[in-house]
Amino acid sequence: MSMSMRNTSQRREQILELLVKHGAVQVAELVPKLGVSAVTIRTDLGALESQGLVTRSYGGARLTRTPPTEQNIHQKDNINTALKEHIGTAAAKLVEPGDNIIIDSGTTTQHMARHLRGLDRVTVMTNGLNIAWELADVPGLTLMLTGGQLRKESLSIQGVQAEACLDAYSFDKLFLGVDGLDLQFGATTHHEAEASLNARMVARAKKVIVLTDASKFGRVSLHRIVMLDRVHAVVTDESISAEYREGLQRMGIELIIAA
Repeated sequence: MSMSMRNTSQRREQILELLVKHGAVQVAELVPKLGVSAVTIRTDLGALESQGLVTRSYGGARLTRTPPTEQNIHQKDNINTALKEHIGTAAAKLVEPGDNIIIDSGTTTQHMARHLRGLDRVTVMTNGLNIAWELADVPGLTLMLTGGQLRKESLSIQGVQAEACLDAYSFDKLFLGVDGLDLQFGATTHHEAEASLNARMVARAKKVIVLTDASKFGRVSLHRIVMLDRVHAVVTDESISAEYREGLQRMGIELIIAA
């Protein structure tokens, strides 16, 4: 990732933080605060508007919906634990003998990894240290880790090395965790490097399976991973709304409700 791309991402996250705090921002106020031109700020606001997070107004923008705040992996592990266990159990049943799969880092995918025993000739690539720990001693399973830089908040490995090591392989299935899933704006996550790596995972997999509890539906985080037309299945819980149940099925996405 170039320095300019990183700066752009950090600036947009700053603008989003100001919007969450104040509800609205003015271009004229942001120019001296962020040290960039009005044209650049307007481009940033346009990008945030395309994600459905803000609505442009004369001279500025107001917050349309609040993106979820990021929590570290230990905090996440204590949220909706029973639901994640059910979702993980249901997702593990989608793995078949002989499969080559990617399991994305995360707490819901970690619950899935705990149920991958008794399968023959399964190869798992993961960018999650927590996932690798769960699978390290599983018989009949070949475990591969991406290279790259560890992000301690999420115990995920990411970056240029992580993305490059995926390119040599083709996978049957990707099991993907998300921070938000919206019918219009797709699957999103908090962190730019994770979104970039997840998008590369999507490109290398024949089938994309999203694991998410129903609280993530209708949420949009800053960085898009993929639009839903590239998603084949969603594994979620019984509290999914009628709107999302019908919306996903209308898009031809297989819906698996974990009991």
